Amino acid sequence: MLRKFYWTLLLTLWLLGSNILSAQDVQYSQFYAAPLYLNPALTGASELTRVGINYRNQWPGLDHSFNSYSAYIDHYIFDYNSGVGLIFNGNQETLANLSTNEVGLSYSYRLKLSEKFYFRLGAQASYMQRDAFFSDLVFGSMIDIVNGTVGGITDELNGIPLDSRHSFVTYAVGGMIYNDKFWLGGSAHHLNEPNVSFINDRTNVLPMKVSLQGGYKVNLSPGGRDYFTHSYQERSLSFAFNYKQQDPFNQLDLGAQLYLHPLVLGMWYRGLPTKNNLPNNEAVIGLVGVSLESGLDIGYSYDFTVSKLNQRNSGGAHEISIRYTFLWGDPRSRNQRSRVIPCFRY
Repeated sequence: MLRKFYWTLLLTLWLLGSNILSAQDVQYSQFYAAPLYLNPALTGASELTRVGINYRNQWPGLDHSFNSYSAYIDHYIFDYNSGVGLIFNGNQETLANLSTNEVGLSYSYRLKLSEKFYFRLGAQASYMQRDAFFSDLVFGSMIDIVNGTVGGITDELNGIPLDSRHSFVTYAVGGMIYNDKFWLGGSAHHLNEPNVSFINDRTNVLPMKVSLQGGYKVNLSPGGRDYFTHSYQERSLSFAFNYKQQDPFNQLDLGAQLYLHPLVLGMWYRGLPTKNNLPNNEAVIGLVGVSLESGLDIGYSYDFTVSKLNQRNSGGAHEISIRYTFLWGDPRSRNQRSRVIPCFRY
C-alpha cells in the first residue's frame, strides 16, 4: 500500500507541473484514432465528415485514477482543399482533484505535389483551463507516526490557494506528406510554451511537444466482395512509428496493424531509454477493432506496463475509441477518397 501511495504521489506531482517537474501532455495509445490531437495537419484527412470520441483510463491499479477523454469533429471542404475541425480534450487526476480542459479550432490545407504525392499543412489554436483542489493531498509533515493520525495542511502549499484555477492559450502546427502507400509527418504543440503555474508570481512553462510520425502500408490479397457495395474487402498490413519529445521526456512507439475487413488487430511497443526515473517509459499495447462499411469504427486497446512501475502496481491502461465518418455535401465527392492518407485506423 505504501509503495502504491509513493507512486501515486510522485505521478501527481508530475501532473501538477511543480517547480521541479514540468507538466506533460496526455498520450493516447490509439493516437491515429485521435487525429486532431496527434497532428493538426490531419484535420479533414478523411476527406469526409468525421466525429469521434476517445477515453483512456490509465493505471487503474493505483489508489487514485488518471482519466483522459477527447472529442472532435472535422469536415473537408473540396472547393477550397481545406479541412476544418473542432476538438475538446480533458483529463482528470483524482488525488489532487486536478483537471485540465481544452477546446481548440483546427485548419488544414491540402496541396498536390505530383500525380501521387500530396502535402497537408495544419494549424490549431486552443484555450486551456487547469483546475485543482489541494485539500486532499497528504504530505509527510502531516502524518503523526506515533498516533497514526493525519493532520491538516502544513506549509507545503504556502502561497497556493487550496482551490486553484489557471487559464491560457496555446498554439500548434503540423505537416504531412503522403501517397497511397506511405506517410510522414510532424507536429509541434505549445509553440508559445504558456505558463501553467497556479502561483501568480511564478513561472512554470508547459514545454513544447514535438512529434514525428510515419508509416508504410502493404496491400495484401483482397478478400471477397462486400454484399452491399460489391467492392472487394480490404486486407492490408501497416507498419508505423510515433516519436514524441516534451522536455525532459521522449518516447518512441513502434507497431503494426493488420486489417482484414472489418477486423483490425494491432500491436505496439512503447519505450525509449532515458535518464529519468519516472514510470511508464515502456509498455506493450494490444489492440482490437472493427471498421464497418457504414463508417463506424470502434477500437479497444490495453497497455501492459513493463516499466519500473510494473503491471501489478499500475494495472496497465484501458483505452476506447469510437468514430463515425460520413458524407456531408455533394455525392459526387465520393470518388475523391483515393487521396485519403493511408494512416493507421487506430
